[in-house]
Amino acid sequence: MSAVQPIDLPVDDQTKRRLARGEAAIESAPKRTKRRLTSRGATIASLIIAVLWTTPTLGLFISSFRPANLVTTTGWWTIFENPGFTFDNYTDVLAAGNSTLNLGGSFFNSLAITIPATVFPLVFASLAAYAFAWIDFRGKNWLFIGVFALQVVPIQMALVPLLSLFSRGFAIGGTQIFPGLNAGGSYAQVWIAHTIFALPLAIFLLHNFISEIPREVIEAARVDGAGQGQIFFRIVLPLTMPAIASVAIFQFLWVWNDLLVALIFADGAVAPMTKLLAEITGARGQDWNLLTAGAFISILVPLVVFFALQRFFVRGLLAGSTKG
Repeated sequence: MSAVQPIDLPVDDQTKRRLARGEAAIESAPKRTKRRLTSRGATIASLIIAVLWTTPTLGLFISSFRPANLVTTTGWWTIFENPGFTFDNYTDVLAAGNSTLNLGGSFFNSLAITIPATVFPLVFASLAAYAFAWIDFRGKNWLFIGVFALQVVPIQMALVPLLSLFSRGFAIGGTQIFPGLNAGGSYAQVWIAHTIFALPLAIFLLHNFISEIPREVIEAARVDGAGQGQIFFRIVLPLTMPAIASVAIFQFLWVWNDLLVALIFADGAVAPMTKLLAEITGARGQDWNLLTAGAFISILVPLVVFFALQRFFVRGLLAGSTKG
């Protein structure tokens, strides 16, 4: 079988020049972008931003290891002129708290709240995003618009209805539809609250990512006899891991640093770290050397999570920025 030879179509000189300019522009675009990103000005600007961003954290870290008398009388930048090192700030702040709970116990409460409150919305949002992207059902577009519109509802508007729902349940015409949780002093209330508040944005972000999967991949799986569950778990979920990791980082940070929901739904022995730090700030504001240690303990876990998932986070940000 003879090979098919390409045919050279007649092109005038002006068209040839335009084609040559287009090819040159395509070839030079990556080089031009690389020169801009690796230029001396960009490098200097990045270093300045990094120094300005890191300096407060460095000062917090140094102050957390300095004795109380040095913290109150000298600045952290005088560490070499006024040296001093102690672990007392950490031991004292971990033992500080109220009559029910100390900061050490609230640290584990924060983990017990944040991990499930990150996993639950990711599971529900990924399933819902797949359904909105690749399953046809009646009213899908209107339902997705409703989910998207829920992002503009302030959290403060839902706190009182949710608290009433958890405590008294929901009834219509004397008929009890939902009996209420009666889960005061447990993690269930705060898990559900964080999951509800996170779902609209998580569904929207994951839907945008899942809908960009080539249709040919989904259709090929259907032709091979794969069901919806097999398509989701074997094709969509592995391809969506960068986006899921990005949403997981943001959700983890939001829940870990949350104070508003904790004040309403997490009380007593299940209070998270943010609530105990707020109480220590109010009761022992004069001992702010303890607050430096407590603040650094509170940012330690988010830093570990971010650096552990950094490569997935970068892949999620860059996904869809290039073709091919």
